[in-house]
Amino acid sequence: MSRDNAQSPGRPVTGGATQAVTEAAPAVRDGGAEAPYLALLARDASAEAYEQPVLLARAEGRPADRIAALERAKLLALRVRSELEGRRRREAELSALFETAHDLAGLRDLDAVLQAIVQRARSLLGTDVAYLSLNDPAHGDTYMRVTEGSVSARFQQLRLGMGEGLGGLVAQTSRPYVTDDYFADDRFQHTPNIDGGVRDEGLVAILGVPLTLGPHVIGVLYAADRRARVFERGQIALLGSFAALAAAAIDTANLLTETRSALAGLERANEIIRDRSAVIERASDVHDRLAELVLRGGGVHDVAAAVSEVLGGTVVFAGTGAAPAEALGASRADGHAVRHGDDWTAAVTAGGELLGALVLRGHPDLDPVDQRTLERAAMVTSLLLLARRSAAEAEQRVRGELLDDLLDVRDRDPRPLRERAARLHADLDATHVVLAARLDGAVADAEEEAAARRRLWSAASHLAATGHGLAAARDGGTVLLLPLGTGDTATDLARRTARHLGTAVHQPVTVGASSPVTGIAADPGTVAAAYAEGRRCLEALHLLGRRGDGAAAEDFGFLGLLLAGERDVGGFVDRTIGPVLAYDERRGTELLRTLEAYFAGGMSPARTKDALHVHVNTVAQRLERVGRLLGEDWQTPSRALEIQLALKLHLLTAPGRP
Repeated sequence: MSRDNAQSPGRPVTGGATQAVTEAAPAVRDGGAEAPYLALLARDASAEAYEQPVLLARAEGRPADRIAALERAKLLALRVRSELEGRRRREAELSALFETAHDLAGLRDLDAVLQAIVQRARSLLGTDVAYLSLNDPAHGDTYMRVTEGSVSARFQQLRLGMGEGLGGLVAQTSRPYVTDDYFADDRFQHTPNIDGGVRDEGLVAILGVPLTLGPHVIGVLYAADRRARVFERGQIALLGSFAALAAAAIDTANLLTETRSALAGLERANEIIRDRSAVIERASDVHDRLAELVLRGGGVHDVAAAVSEVLGGTVVFAGTGAAPAEALGASRADGHAVRHGDDWTAAVTAGGELLGALVLRGHPDLDPVDQRTLERAAMVTSLLLLARRSAAEAEQRVRGELLDDLLDVRDRDPRPLRERAARLHADLDATHVVLAARLDGAVADAEEEAAARRRLWSAASHLAATGHGLAAARDGGTVLLLPLGTGDTATDLARRTARHLGTAVHQPVTVGASSPVTGIAADPGTVAAAYAEGRRCLEALHLLGRRGDGAAAEDFGFLGLLLAGERDVGGFVDRTIGPVLAYDERRGTELLRTLEAYFAGGMSPARTKDALHVHVNTVAQRLERVGRLLGEDWQTPSRALEIQLALKLHLLTAPGRP
């Protein structure tokens, strides 16, 4: 039946059906021969039922003309029945196509739409199997996308090479092809793989129509039976309509996929833009903060705090010895922040000199813009350190110039000296100690020695600045003028200074200290004398092998009398035998007289008791008391010599002594 005879539901019967009714008119005149057939048509009886009226008339012995009229009515009724069946079939086909188009219009799931197309094609064509294959350009073959009615797993998993099998012929020609007997048809290329799958499924008759998008074939829609069969033109056209809808569904799905992909890309781009915008805002914020810090004279730790807040982490400034060496070296060489574990390190450099690093802790995932923010903060830190160094160097020069004036120019007006010292936060009216410091480490050459001296001067200047004192380079070493704290001694200050400077320059530093001096502004000459005393103590430490140590004249016993600028006899006596003198004064004892007799008798208890006219046990008890007051080593040769000298000096200077 041609497609031209397809009518929409509700319209009058035309064409063959009208002709059949017209030809039935003589039968009506034949005495109602059509009546039984109208009843059969009304109840949609089977074709076999239309033989019953003729057989019944013959059985009843009706006239021949009556039987002939029934035969004519039967033929006309069968023609009407065939037309009605064709109409119903075409209505079902159109309804299926309409439903498929409706599914396509509301496409949500491509697999579901393709499955519905294959199901409807199989149902309307009345085939055992229907399936759809699609081209796979990536692999250069085709694969089964949807099957309906298939029972063979091998068939469902078939992959067909381009140009192979019936589908290859359809794809090459872009035209429908049908075979009544697949295995006997030699119009297309048979392969063991395809033939094995078709044989497993038991297919015989196969119809294939192309799925096309423009000039390109993207797949094939098949209808197949497990027995020999002839597919009519209308069935081929119907399967072609389903194929067109399937191609449209695939094209729509591809467009939707591309649209969704484009939308997803736009969303990602929008997110990136938002993130970049936020990062740029953070970078602008940190730039403003750093500029403000520089303008108001902020420090390194202020920079670290500002960057910590912007980056949402903890940023600290680490010296060259505290930062990770490997990351610090890589950052210095590359000029960028370097990740080290969960931390980021940005070297702080100036003119090739490594000053330290900014370390962002516990922040492994760092945006590139945030990395540049950390690097910019490291650059600002280097500028602040250089500015601070320049200011410190200027202050060091000023401090050195003031100390040089105190050492070299003795007749100066004290008022300008006090004013200059006050600007440097130094008080010349306080008690001070002059310290002479010198390096005692081995050096390879003159250049290394000069560098070590510069480090010593820098460390001494820093110590003087923090201690409200003065420092200057002098005589191949460094001289410091430091205030003496309450309860402190010149020896203690010298030893602390030696340790501090040695640690700073990583070499032994020996420090000789003067006795405490006062009234520097009123009598600047005292500074030069005190410096000379400190130099003598420094040389004495070298002679005694005490390199890297610090000491004052008071630390050398009776030798200190020779080293001190002013002969402090009373101080020496007090330091040496003062506890014994104090004990005698408090208790009214004669420990001092016993000591004199003991040393006069050659340190013999027997001769001592004879000289004092006391029992030997009394001498022993008194000497034991002396040991507790002066220390257990008081009878060693060096201590005994100092004690005897102190006794003689006390005898010469003490009032009322013979």
